[in-house]
Amino acid sequence: MTDASELEARQRLAHLWVEGEPAVRAFVFASVSSFADAEDVVQKVALTVARRFDEYDPERSFEAWALWLAKSRVIDHYRVSGREKLVFSEQLMNQFADSLIARHSEQSARAVALETCVEKLPDKSRRLLELRYEDGASAEAMAETLHSTAGSVRVTLHRVRNLLAECIQTELRKEAQC
Repeated sequence: MTDASELEARQRLAHLWVEGEPAVRAFVFASVSSFADAEDVVQKVALTVARRFDEYDPERSFEAWALWLAKSRVIDHYRVSGREKLVFSEQLMNQFADSLIARHSEQSARAVALETCVEKLPDKSRRLLELRYEDGASAEAMAETLHSTAGSVRVTLHRVRNLLAECIQTELRKEAQC
């Protein structure tokens, strides 16, 4: 593997892990009773994912693959520790992993819908959202920047949020019909 392709693979792994790690963490923490043990298992999953990344099929869900590896590490944890027996059956663990994947897919669809809807907003509305959510500005600071009043900014922000909520629901309905 060339240095460029290795760097590209590492960047891809990092990106996929950042997206999939919350589901892996939720699965492990729900499966392992001790906080410290759960943290250890999550670290083992991360190492396994990194070591076996060349086995990952990009045509399939990374999250599903990582959860499959996580399930194996949880089973290994209970096998090695011997202190506790496995609390959940393998079937229940599979169902839990499947529900996490479905939830992530729903959240991903919602994020795509949000991005689409934000792009449809007028520049002034997008600027208002940017000031509030990217810069963390208060209504008073936003009003000063936009040469307006804090009350007007609050009302406009409320209306923009409502528009986004309606747009997101519309986009998700469209997606569900496809």
